[in-house]
Amino acid sequence: MSDTDPQMRAAIQRGGLFEELTLDPLSNTGNNRVYRMETVGGTFLVKQYFQHPDDPRDRFAAERAFYSCLWAAGIRRIPGPVQWLVEERLGIFEFLPGEKPTAADASMVAQAIDFFREMNGARGTGLATALPSASEACFSLAGHLECVGRRVMRLSGIAPETEIDRKAVEFVSSKINPAWKRLESSIVAGVGAGALDSKLPQEARCISPSDFGFHNSMRQSDGHLRFFDFEYAGWDDPAKTVCDFFCQPAVPVDRAHLGEFLGMVAQIFPASGVEERVKSLLPLYQLKWCCIILNEFLSPSAARRRFSSGGVDQNERKAAQLARAEKLCASIQ
Repeated sequence: MSDTDPQMRAAIQRGGLFEELTLDPLSNTGNNRVYRMETVGGTFLVKQYFQHPDDPRDRFAAERAFYSCLWAAGIRRIPGPVQWLVEERLGIFEFLPGEKPTAADASMVAQAIDFFREMNGARGTGLATALPSASEACFSLAGHLECVGRRVMRLSGIAPETEIDRKAVEFVSSKINPAWKRLESSIVAGVGAGALDSKLPQEARCISPSDFGFHNSMRQSDGHLRFFDFEYAGWDDPAKTVCDFFCQPAVPVDRAHLGEFLGMVAQIFPASGVEERVKSLLPLYQLKWCCIILNEFLSPSAARRRFSSGGVDQNERKAAQLARAEKLCASIQ
């Protein structure tokens, strides 16, 4: 057990639901620490949420609000939330048996479509209307450009302290920055500067898991998927949800499924222009994910990795992330 386990065990016991328990750390999640908790009443998952002075997002509050909304709406494609310990910033959940998918297929995409449809069927509930905007929510084309532009700009903060850092700086200069300028110019020329600030009306906004993809799912023995990790969730442009779903690189989704997924979204949000926005924004979101992959070279993102992963060799992880970003950037059209 890690050094933090006695303190965490005591905090959970103070919550009043569990007395005798053991905690075993699970694999790195990228942002948080997760533990398997064994009790006399069964097995649970405990999540300890990352917090850093340079990252003001309240991941704990965002996830608690989203789980509460979906669970109250009868949506069960998520692990059951058991307890929220606010002071300790701990979430306790049903433990999901199964395996994390490594490749996407048509059945999985169909389940993701159903999940999105179900959660947006609850848009009119009180808990849904009280949800905040998603992390980096975008409600205009200008917002999308600003969001990605900020990520590109942040990469100028990579400190060239090691050889792998210097390679990342060169990659940003020679590939990321030119791609950003090209895509920004293309989007502005495609709609005209006057349309960039046009706001998406509330009825055209979706409830979004935000970091939506099969990397945040568990496949159970019967083939059913359960989705999790909603720290960035909230209201957003459905076009952004679609783009992120098809651009996230952890468990890639073949573009052959894009028409089916986008068709469902367009049915929920008719006359919203979502299909046109997805077409113009997909390359931009490929670039955004290149930037996300390169977060490994930045603080506080690097601090989140250290928080969640302990002693993983940081230079090895940086090298792997740079290779992934290079591959994704090469695919942008």
